Amino acid sequence: MALRTIVIAGGGTAGWMTAAALSNHFNSRDVVIVLVESETIGTIGVGEATIPHIRYFNRKLGIDERDFVRATNATYKLGIELINWSSVGGSYMHPFGDFGESYKGDEFYLAWLAFKLQKPSLSFDDFSTPVKAAFDLRFDYPKQNDASWQEYSYAFHLDATKYAHYLRAYAEKRGVRRVEGLIDKVELDGAGEIASLHLRGGDLIKGDLFIDCSGFKSLLLGDALGVEFHDWSHWLLCDRAIALPTSSDHSYKPFTQAEAMNCGWCWQIPLINRTGNGLVYNSHSMDDESAYRYLTSKVTGEPLAEPNFIRFKAGRRQVSWANNCVAIGLSSGFLEPLESTSIYLIQLGIMKFLELYSPVGENIRSREEFNAVIALEYERVRDFVIAHYWAAQRQDSEFWRHCASMALPQSLQERLELFRSTGQLDCYEVGLFKTPSWAAMLIGQNFYPKRLPSRIVEYNSAHLEQFMFGMQRNIADFAKRMPIHADFLKDLGVDSDVPPSGMNFYGVFA
Repeated sequence: MALRTIVIAGGGTAGWMTAAALSNHFNSRDVVIVLVESETIGTIGVGEATIPHIRYFNRKLGIDERDFVRATNATYKLGIELINWSSVGGSYMHPFGDFGESYKGDEFYLAWLAFKLQKPSLSFDDFSTPVKAAFDLRFDYPKQNDASWQEYSYAFHLDATKYAHYLRAYAEKRGVRRVEGLIDKVELDGAGEIASLHLRGGDLIKGDLFIDCSGFKSLLLGDALGVEFHDWSHWLLCDRAIALPTSSDHSYKPFTQAEAMNCGWCWQIPLINRTGNGLVYNSHSMDDESAYRYLTSKVTGEPLAEPNFIRFKAGRRQVSWANNCVAIGLSSGFLEPLESTSIYLIQLGIMKFLELYSPVGENIRSREEFNAVIALEYERVRDFVIAHYWAAQRQDSEFWRHCASMALPQSLQERLELFRSTGQLDCYEVGLFKTPSWAAMLIGQNFYPKRLPSRIVEYNSAHLEQFMFGMQRNIADFAKRMPIHADFLKDLGVDSDVPPSGMNFYGVFA
């Protein structure tokens, strides 16, 4: 049967991103899109920290970036600073961009490793334009047509509630119908497909295709269809978070900060009108009251809302598309927000579904391909996040000792063993976290190869030194050309006096 009605269960960022993308993709005369949500259910406000893929999503919808920045109280983001992950007191940056340039056909990080044998104090961060700019509190758009300008990308720190409202207006303008109500029951037909949603009060919402954006509850995919949850909490020990917004210090750092502590880590995310703060921790190592005291000891500025305590479990559903139900966001799976991937995983689900789905036919092959892609990407992101904890090799608490000694997923173990023994990074062509990201994390956390390929070790030392110091000077010059981030935002017309909104939920979750 031809697709006639799509029902989205749940709002928030996942629901309204889905509604906006579907309304942009389907003609409202052919397909009716209904979104069911309740004002009585809070959303976990998606992570104010994003990664560059959100720019592609917005462009696909025809959203003007400057309008989006103003509407969401956004600031720009060039990367994430990880404090205490390499050593207590140490830090490094995971930027949105490559390091240096290839040398004699090899990845830059290999040349850097060879040169570090001669110059042990050499900093990897010195060879990245976004890193240098970020630490100098500078930002500018990449100069795409300037051959002398090192390529990099950027993302945003944004108010998730405002982003959802922005997308809601976009979607409703294109015919999406919002229904206020609590889902009381999910009714299946004789073939095991979802037939309708019963709302408290008696309303019945029928559809042909259902999108589950119900968050951790996974009301449709998990509860109604019984799709199994794969628990990854034995690798990702943190299972609690506290989010607390405070007044802005107006420094507008163009980067997110993630500071490791004795049983987890703290985040700090600068928006125009506030600072998002939070703590991700392991409940077996720290109780909620102690966690809250620790967080309040770390924040600056005046609290703007009551703290939000969040419980979660890392893992994913066995499949994200079952029968006529597709799960997007938390209803599909959850990986802790260390690398700001929550919105990306929402976006991946939406865009891959639209790429594969046919409004006529069975979609059996499309469903199989969708599930394979989503599962693989969750596992790759999982491995990258786990590697942060394992590679830290800290021994100062039971939490960190466990992380340093835990058995790793086979896929991660093989990747780390290859790098340790050869210096090579076996990275994929399509997917998140390519070679520069893995190099930034492993080198940043002092995880070095035992040996390098002979061709790397035998580089001409004088030529390599000239190349490295020239690159270092050029990148410092690139960064100095950029305006101060606060001035850039002011010139953009962003108003720092806009009062905070959506004060119920803040954090780095979707």
